[in-house]
Amino acid sequence: MLNRRQKFGKTGEDLAETYLKQKGFTILERNYRTKIGEIDIIAKENTTVVFIEVKARSSSAYGSPKSAVDYRKQKKISMIASQYLKQNRTRNQRSRFDVVSVKQAPNEPAEIEHVVNAFQFVAQAN
Repeated sequence: MLNRRQKFGKTGEDLAETYLKQKGFTILERNYRTKIGEIDIIAKENTTVVFIEVKARSSSAYGSPKSAVDYRKQKKISMIASQYLKQNRTRNQRSRFDVVSVKQAPNEPAEIEHVVNAFQFVAQAN
């Protein structure tokens, strides 16, 4: 059973998925999990694989949703994306990282902001 915060996050991901489909994206995966972590949505736009982090907020009290995708989160998403591309034998596939922020205050319509190419692949240091 999901708690209130998890339900809110799932609702944000559902809204982001609907938005992306309306924009012509094909959803390949939802909540792709590895030992490292999770990518919310993996989609395809034309020939590009897009790794999408969804951030949902009910207010701006803690900053914008997209600002929550800091360097550490970018590095983690990059590692998971690398595993996905390797596992699916698409290592040379064009890819990018987007952030979809969903702001939805109680009893208000959702505001969706899509940041295309929000960050670049973060290489792993040896």
